[in-house]
Amino acid sequence: MRDNYGEHGVAEYYTKVGATYRNPHYPGIRLCVFDWLNRWWTHEQPRFLTIDPEVVLFDLACGTGEVTLAFSEWCNTGKRRYLESSEEKSSKVEISRKKVAVEPVGLDRTFPKPRILASDPFTFQAFKDRTSFPCSNLSFDSISEGALPIESVNIVDGTTRIFPYREIQTETTGDETNASIITQDEARETQPAIEMVVCSFALHLVESPSSLFALLWELSLKARWLVIPAPHKKPEIKDGWGWCRWDPDSWIACQESSNRGTGELLHERVHCRFYKSTNIS
Repeated sequence: MRDNYGEHGVAEYYTKVGATYRNPHYPGIRLCVFDWLNRWWTHEQPRFLTIDPEVVLFDLACGTGEVTLAFSEWCNTGKRRYLESSEEKSSKVEISRKKVAVEPVGLDRTFPKPRILASDPFTFQAFKDRTSFPCSNLSFDSISEGALPIESVNIVDGTTRIFPYREIQTETTGDETNASIITQDEARETQPAIEMVVCSFALHLVESPSSLFALLWELSLKARWLVIPAPHKKPEIKDGWGWCRWDPDSWIACQESSNRGTGELLHERVHCRFYKSTNIS
C-alpha cells in the first residue's frame, strides 16, 4: 500500500480502485468489531434502559463496508443467540484478551434499534453495491466543516430515513396522524446523535495535524465513542482534541502513551484503539 500511495497518491489511488477495492484485513477487522461491541454492550447496556433508544454507528471512510457488515452480523447473530437461549444469563460471555475466536453476545429486547451512517468519497458506490445500504461521498474535510450523511439505515429491517431528525407521533385525529420532529440538539439531552464513529484503516491518511484536529474535534461534538482499527498505532490523538483514550479491559480512561498492549485490542494483526468524547457527558 505504501508503494501504491507513493506512486499514485492516496486520493488518486482510491479513485482508480474505488469500484473494486477490498480490504484484505477484513477477518481482523471483523474480530475487532465483535470484541469491541461485546465489551461496549456489556458495560453500556444500563444507559439504554431509560430512553427510547437507537444506536447509530457512523462508518467513516467506510471502504466497501467491512465495518458495516461486521456490525450487521454482530447484531443479527446476537439477537438470534438470545432467542435460541433458554436462559437470559446466557447472553453474558467471558471477555478475555487471549481469546481469538470472538462470538457476539446475546442481545435481548433492550438492545436499541441499530442504524448505520456511511461515507466515503472514493468507494461509496462499491459500498452500496456490496451492502445495499445508502452511502454518502463526504470527505474528511466536509465532515470537519460540520457535514454528515443525510440518510441512515436500520440494518435489521433495511428501512432508511433522514438523519439526524426523528419523526415522533404526537396525536391521531380520525384517519390522520399528526407528527412532529425533534432536532439533534433537542435529542442530545437523552443521547448523542451518534453512539460511535468507526474509522477503519483510513484515519492515518490525514497527514496534516491541523486537519486531523479539525476532524476529530467536530466528531467529538456529535459522537460518544471513536473506534480506530488500523495496521499500526497511528495516528496519535493528542490531549485537547476532544477525545480521551479508553481501555477496553478496565473500562476506564487511560493515557495515549500507555504501555504496549494497554488500551487496544489486537486480532489478526489488526490493532484497534478506542476513545471516548470529552465533549459529551
